[in-house]
Amino acid sequence: MTLKLTLIRGLPGSGKSTLAKTFPANHYEADMYFVDNKGCYSYQAEKIALAHQWCQAMTAKSLARKQSVVVSNTFVRRWEMAPYFKMAKRYGATLEVIECTENFGNIHGVEPETIEKMKKRWQEWQSVPQ
Repeated sequence: MTLKLTLIRGLPGSGKSTLAKTFPANHYEADMYFVDNKGCYSYQAEKIALAHQWCQAMTAKSLARKQSVVVSNTFVRRWEMAPYFKMAKRYGATLEVIECTENFGNIHGVEPETIEKMKKRWQEWQSVPQ
């Protein structure tokens, strides 16, 4: 079986997590960092960098074990995906990027103004030369 790293990007409420759960792969996203052992979600803006570091570390661990991974994060700017591009190359994984564009309403209470700002900063995905 081919080792694969799939990145699912989109605005809050676009269906990223729901889609990611359908993949036969280890699933990580920065939001998981904010879920306690009782399953309660509590976002802390000051810890977002730690959440992304955790997500990248978990992805690298899985790829090192030859386990395929799907990562679902907003990835508003293309540079936010760069660490994952490097990981795919380092571990010899096939890279796929999927954009979710629906609006199902977000479950984390992200304010409409925040989503609008993200929309204005959105960079379309362009394939990166291998």
